[in-house]
Amino acid sequence: MSLQPHLLELLSPARDADIGIEAVNHGADAVYIGGPAFGARATAGNDLRELERLIRHAHRFNSRIFITLNTILRDDELEDARTMAWQVYEAGADALIIQDMGLLELDLPPLQLHASTQTDIRTPEKARFLQDAGLSQIVLARELDLQQIAAIRAATDPERTTIEYFVHGALCVAYSGQCFISHAHTGRSANRGDCNQACRLPYEVLDGQGRILAHEKHVLSMKDNNQSDNLRALIDAGVRSLKIEGRYKDLGYVKNITAHYRKLLDEIIEERECAGAPLARSSSGRTTFTFTPDPDQNFNREFTDYFVNGRNQDIGAFDTPKTPGRAIGWVTQIGEKWFELEVSDPATVLHNGDGLCYWDLHKELVGVHINRAESLNAKKGLWRVFPKDPIAGFKDLRKGLEINRNRDMDWVRALDKKSSDRRIGLWAQLSETPDGFALTLTDEDGFAGRAAIAQTHERATDPARAEATLREQLGRFGATLFAAHDISLQLSQPWFVPASALNLLRRDALAQLEAARAAGFVRLPRAAPVEPPAPFPEDTLTYLANVFNHKAHDFYIRHGVKVIDAAYESKEEEGEVSLMITKHCVRFSMSLCPKQAKGVIGVKGTIKAEPLQLINGKEKLTLRFDCKPCEMHVVGKMKKSVLNQHARQMAEQPMQFYRTRPVA
Repeated sequence: MSLQPHLLELLSPARDADIGIEAVNHGADAVYIGGPAFGARATAGNDLRELERLIRHAHRFNSRIFITLNTILRDDELEDARTMAWQVYEAGADALIIQDMGLLELDLPPLQLHASTQTDIRTPEKARFLQDAGLSQIVLARELDLQQIAAIRAATDPERTTIEYFVHGALCVAYSGQCFISHAHTGRSANRGDCNQACRLPYEVLDGQGRILAHEKHVLSMKDNNQSDNLRALIDAGVRSLKIEGRYKDLGYVKNITAHYRKLLDEIIEERECAGAPLARSSSGRTTFTFTPDPDQNFNREFTDYFVNGRNQDIGAFDTPKTPGRAIGWVTQIGEKWFELEVSDPATVLHNGDGLCYWDLHKELVGVHINRAESLNAKKGLWRVFPKDPIAGFKDLRKGLEINRNRDMDWVRALDKKSSDRRIGLWAQLSETPDGFALTLTDEDGFAGRAAIAQTHERATDPARAEATLREQLGRFGATLFAAHDISLQLSQPWFVPASALNLLRRDALAQLEAARAAGFVRLPRAAPVEPPAPFPEDTLTYLANVFNHKAHDFYIRHGVKVIDAAYESKEEEGEVSLMITKHCVRFSMSLCPKQAKGVIGVKGTIKAEPLQLINGKEKLTLRFDCKPCEMHVVGKMKKSVLNQHARQMAEQPMQFYRTRPVA
C-alpha cells in the first residue's frame, strides 16, 4: 500500500533530529534522515535516541520519518544492516530508503521500503519491477521529463506505489548510482556514501587534436534544481511525493526551503479544491511563518529546472561551484580600507557580517566578508563597507563593478529564532452534565478527547459577558499544537464557570485527544512482492548494477537474471570503463553538438561527436558521446594507488563481498 493517490507529500531532508523537528514544524509531511549507519551521506548518521525524539514529534502531526539505508553493502555488513533495520523499526520509523536489493533477501521488519535515487529509475519497466518487488515509493531519476514521468505513472499502480521526485537542491550530474569517478581516483565510493565530488572541480577541455576548448571550467558542475514553477505539471504527471535534497544542509536551508514549498503546495491544494479535483496534504495541520520564504537566500549555484521541460543549454554552473548570490548594487569609490556601494534598491540594508561577492576579470568569484557597514545616505542607498580582509587583496575590485550579496545576516538571524507555527484544527464543544460540565475536542482527523468536571451550575449575572468569557477561555490553545476552528456551547444558559475549572477541562481533554491521536497512528504496511517473482527487465547485469554482496546476486537470480557482474567496488574493472553516465552533454553546452549543427548552412556535417578530454592536474578523463539516447560517458580507469590500497586493506582486515573472478 502506498500514499493514497489524492495525497501530496512534501518530503524534507534532515542532518539531525533538531533539523528534522524544524522541518516538521515548517510543514514537512515526511522527513528523510540517516540512521546510525549505511546512509548515502557517510557523515550524516544519527543515534537511535535522537531518531526516537524526532519520530515522536513527527507522529503528533501524522508526519512520517524515513530512514536512509541506501548504500551498497558488503557481505560482512548485511547482518549489521539487518539489525539496524529492526532497531529503527522498533524506534517507530515509517520506512527504509534502500539501494541494495540484497536487503530484500533478509529477514527485515514489516517496514515500508522505498527505492533510493541510487537505484537509477529511468524507465517504466524498471519502475514496474521495483513496484512488483515490494517497493512502496520510488524516487525517479532527476533527468526525466514530464512525458517520461507520466509514462512511468501509467505503467505502475498508484494504489501500490507512490512516485517521488526531487523538486529542489543540489544536482548530481550523473544518473544517481552511475558515478564511479570518486572510487576510481580515491577509493571513496559514492555508492557507499563517500563521494569526493570530482564533478565540482575545474577542468581543461581538450579536443582530439589537443586544442583547449575551455580552461579551468567546472564543466561537470550543475546549477541547483528548482521546480517551483513546474509543481502543477509534475503533480499532473503523477508525482505525489515532492522531495527536497539536502541531508548535509543547515537549519536555515531546511526551514526556508520547506516553508517555500509548503506555501506553494498549499496554494495548489486550495486551487484544486475549488476546481473540484481535490488534493490534500498527507499530514495534519496548517503552517504559518514569521518570514517570507525565499530560495535565493540560501546557498545555491543559481537555479535550473534541468530536463523536466526538455533539454536546456543553460543548466551548468561552469564558472564556479560557489554561490554567486543576488546582485544588489555597484562600487562607486574605493579607499585604503573601505569601498563604497550604491545599492539598486534604497530599501536594501547592509549588515556587519554580510557576505558580498563579485566576478573578477577572469570570471572567478571573489568573496568579501563585511566587518563593518556604514550607511552614508539612506535615501540614495549609499553605503561604506569595511571588509574583514585588506582592500589590496581583492583582485579586480574597481569602480562601476557590480556587487552581489550571498549572505544576509539579518535573514540568518531571523531563521535562528522560532519562525513557524504549525497547528492542527479542532472543534470544541462545552456541554452541561447533571453535576457539572464536559468538554469534547474533535480534531480535523476525526480524533476526539473528552473531559468532565463536577462543578455547581452558577447563574451568570451578565449572560453576554459570561458567554464571551467561556469562548475566550476555552480557545486558549497557545502552547499546544492545536487551534480552535469553532467553539460550541451546548448550555441551557451561559453559566458562570471559573477559569480554573475551564483550564482543567481543556488540559484533560487535550491529554485525551493526544492519547487518541497516538493510539490511532498507523504505520503504512510493508508491500508484499508479487508471486511468482517478477522478471527483471534485463537478463544480464554489468558492474553498473552495483551488486556488491551475494544476497543481491541471489535476488537478481531469483528474478530471472542470468549473468551478473560484480560492483565496481569489487575491483574487477581494472581497464577503461564508463566512470560516469550523464544526461548532461559538454558538447551541447559548448554549442558543439552535431544535432545542434544539423541543418545549419555551412556547418552541417562538419561537427562530429568525437571524444573530448578533461584534465585536472594529473587526472585525465575522456568524454564519449552516445548521441542516440543523448547521453555522455566519462571514461577512465581505476588508479593503481586505489588497487594497492585495497590490497593492503584486504591483507590487514579481510572483507567479504561479491566477486565473479577468482581472488588473486
